Amino acid sequence: MVTGLVGSVITFVVALLIGGLAIYVSARVIADVDDYGHAVVTALIGAIAWALTSWIPLIGPIIALIVWIAVINWRYPGGWVEAVLVGLVAWVSALVILFVLNAVLGLGIGAFGVPGV
Repeated sequence: MVTGLVGSVITFVVALLIGGLAIYVSARVIADVDDYGHAVVTALIGAIAWALTSWIPLIGPIIALIVWIAVINWRYPGGWVEAVLVGLVAWVSALVILFVLNAVLGLGIGAFGVPGV
């Protein structure tokens, strides 16, 4: 029981750090912000916002995506266009990071805080 809990916590932390890394890379390129801790907190807030809104029937994922982009807009300088670009680059970055970790190292993990990956 404790082993399962520890494994779940480790998986969550690693997935959050990966999501944070994807947002960090994106924010560094798009918004010129160099703060990994800020990116990890953004990933956590974005994931919570996604979870609170994505359950709505039919339009939930669209609302959740808008809310996730709103979190990025709130946490990083620039406007909505920059927030969309940060979100898009974070998504692509997460795909690349996960490809390397999962295909090369065989970890089988996701990215917490970046929707759809």
